[in-house]
Amino acid sequence: MGGGYLLTKATVLPLGPIAVHWYGIMYLAGFAGAWWLGQRRRAAGRLPVTSDQFSDLAFYVMLGVVIGGRIGYMLFYNTAELIAHPLSLFRVWEGGMSFHGGLLGVLAAGLWWSHKRKLHFFDVIDFVAPLVPIGLGLGRLGNFINGELWGGLTDKPWGMIFPSALESLGKTTDELHGMYLAGQLNDQARHPSMLYEFALEGVVLFLVLWIYSRKPRPRYAVSGLFALLYGIFRFAVEFVRVPDVQLGYLAFGWVTMGQILSLPLIAAGLFLLWLSRRSPTLQPRVVDESEEAA
Repeated sequence: MGGGYLLTKATVLPLGPIAVHWYGIMYLAGFAGAWWLGQRRRAAGRLPVTSDQFSDLAFYVMLGVVIGGRIGYMLFYNTAELIAHPLSLFRVWEGGMSFHGGLLGVLAAGLWWSHKRKLHFFDVIDFVAPLVPIGLGLGRLGNFINGELWGGLTDKPWGMIFPSALESLGKTTDELHGMYLAGQLNDQARHPSMLYEFALEGVVLFLVLWIYSRKPRPRYAVSGLFALLYGIFRFAVEFVRVPDVQLGYLAFGWVTMGQILSLPLIAAGLFLLWLSRRSPTLQPRVVDESEEAA
């Protein structure tokens, strides 16, 4: 067994008592990229709103991602800690975000905003869906840089050795590096599962959805394709990703919480794609910036 060696630091810029984390930088980059591409889609008439109205939507979606992601993590992955210490919900500096919780937050934000603008909920979600993989992919890169959420042991040539997976050895970073150079860690190579997710949930999902949504599609189709593909990709990667230590495998020695939460997405994706077969298609309409909100 063998592989590369990953040496990472979770912080990139200490500012006195404040430390800027890679994961936070990736979140900001994801929001910025989604906002920029969203403005391009809006300018092409893919959602009949002004630039300011879209910026409002982006802001509420951002809140939905952060708040929903944190609540989802504590509910789905750290329930015992939440019950024992309810205020742990607010200890965001300790890490812990859930995609499925963030998705629920985005749906809640989209529902509120679309009702306010008197737009069909799924016209809004169909518009947002192709933008989501940008943040997903960058978030997985943040996981990789932080050396977290690694996969199981592997003898594949692309396996990597993650120092954070070797904390039980009680060695310093320099000592681990010396052991690696001496070939003493070759049997500790692991699947870089966060890179698998970056490729599938980030790159592939973005390309498929962006290309598919370049021309108007029936209502529900883009959202359905997103849910179906994400659910399949996440379910598959979970086979090689090590589950959260506080949960472990939930059944049969291989079922994870990520897989359980992905099954409803797969089902919803199939249902939405079926529903789209007889649904209307929102035609492009560019809204003049002087128009007032409905």
